[in-house]
Amino acid sequence: MPDRINHPFQQSHGVLPDENLMTKEKWQAIIDNDASYNNQFFYAVKTTRIFCKPSCKSRVPKKENVRIFSNAKQALDANFRPCKRCKPTNESLPDREWVALITEYIDKNFSEKLTLETLADIAHGSPYHLHRTFKKMKGITPVEYIQQVRLNAAKEYLIHTNKAIADIAISVGMPNTSYFITLFRKKIGHTPAQFRQMSKMEER
Repeated sequence: MPDRINHPFQQSHGVLPDENLMTKEKWQAIIDNDASYNNQFFYAVKTTRIFCKPSCKSRVPKKENVRIFSNAKQALDANFRPCKRCKPTNESLPDREWVALITEYIDKNFSEKLTLETLADIAHGSPYHLHRTFKKMKGITPVEYIQQVRLNAAKEYLIHTNKAIADIAISVGMPNTSYFITLFRKKIGHTPAQFRQMSKMEER
């Protein structure tokens, strides 16, 4: 029986073609925003689902979160979306898709330190444009949405765990316990301790 002949372009499952491998040269081009590499590859950031040209002025992502693509179509087919700042497809990402990516990032990373400025940097846009566009699409500002997600997570902790209030505050990204309690009372109408007590009474 003849040996199996592999097609020259056939890839084993899970194996990237050579042009899609991260190299020291490509990583340095990303760090340096080197425009001379713009026609050679694109890079995508797994945490934001956004892909860019090597010359993009957005902040340098963590290397372990980066994927390399030899062309924009590969990145699009992998469900990454073009950066609004460097426009790797020469077209702007629709605002609705952009906000959806930002919302997804907040949902997964609310426990980290998030401000409008850092979020805009991560999302490859300006703070002003992010604030205005997010509110237009969602009806609330990015900061208000972050607070909403954190407080919803805090309520789950209060209902389903015995964690201390201070520990819950840290777990949802608000290490300042006093601020956490003040915000919780302002938005929910009760202090965290009162909310926990009420939830226990409702279970009886």
